[in-house]
Amino acid sequence: MTNLKCVDVVVIGGGIAGLSCAAEISTTASVALIEAESQWGYHSTGRSAAVTIPSSGGMVINRLINDSLNFLSTPPQALEVDSFLAPRGQLLVATAEQEPQMQDYLDRVQGVTECTVDEAIKQVPILRRESIQHAAIETAVQDIDVDLLLQKRSKICNENGAQFFRSSRIKNLERIGDIWKICTQDGNIQTPVIVNAAGAWADEIARIAGLQPIGLTPYRRSAALIQIQENYNLSQWPVFSSVLVDWYAKPVSGKLMVSPAEEIKVEPHDAFVDDLVLAEGIDRYQQMVNINVTRVEHSWAGLRTFAPDRVPVVGYDPRVSGFFWLAGQGGYGIETSPALSIIAAALLTGKDLSPEYKKLSSLMKPDRFIK
Repeated sequence: MTNLKCVDVVVIGGGIAGLSCAAEISTTASVALIEAESQWGYHSTGRSAAVTIPSSGGMVINRLINDSLNFLSTPPQALEVDSFLAPRGQLLVATAEQEPQMQDYLDRVQGVTECTVDEAIKQVPILRRESIQHAAIETAVQDIDVDLLLQKRSKICNENGAQFFRSSRIKNLERIGDIWKICTQDGNIQTPVIVNAAGAWADEIARIAGLQPIGLTPYRRSAALIQIQENYNLSQWPVFSSVLVDWYAKPVSGKLMVSPAEEIKVEPHDAFVDDLVLAEGIDRYQQMVNINVTRVEHSWAGLRTFAPDRVPVVGYDPRVSGFFWLAGQGGYGIETSPALSIIAAALLTGKDLSPEYKKLSSLMKPDRFIK
């Protein structure tokens, strides 16, 4: 990247949050998108479970997910795709000792229906009958085609003239008058507005800009791909999980992805699997099924980054002009990205927000962490 003329907005971070925001604002503003890795969505986005669970998260996350469903199920005609979603469903199972947790879940979460153990085993035939005493199904859970979503967001950016810079790491950020000077290993770019969509590295980007971090914390979650030797039609199975969510499994291309569903605090890094944690999670899964895991074909880990209150951080930093946060989505970045990009774009371009979104955006302001 050589020295460039000033663009209206520079988005730092090419995960689904950064790409979606860039796509929204590129319709009315000149945009540059900077990504440290060689491909979009390399870290959290590309290592997610790729499902949308409308009942997930607290009030803010829940609202963002449900408001994003219309975009994901019926995308704008310009994207030339029928839907980013496909039916999946989620089956929750519990032992006799876990009955209180199952009842609490049924009481708290709408759209979840209790079912018999026989019905559960019909949906997932490998479940161990003697281990399961309670089960429930949530039909609204759907798969998300994450690769297609990234491709379409990238295509919109490209068609709107956004400039892409991949494999480009930030070396320095300096505010000079009304302009940010961004120094990367490939050259410099200037802009009045930076969007910090750097995921697990968002606090590090703030530090480079001379700001104290706001307390974003990455947590590792791992998964493994295993082969089911028996002749089952896995494509029809739901996601299935312990009601404690101390493991979950999802069919993926004729195989089964199993996760320990761990949440272990780590520093920002290219996440890798802790073999012991993975083995313990697979053991919890095996206690609820009647087949053994003989071989792990592939394993990986990703980072889920949360703010201290587990609500996304979206808005301008009050300490310096032109520094905008779009971070802290936790494990919900993909399924909240349509609604969050609309809110972020409106705040960035001065468009009006609906009264409901104004209230929602007030709960996500970075001011709540800054004294």
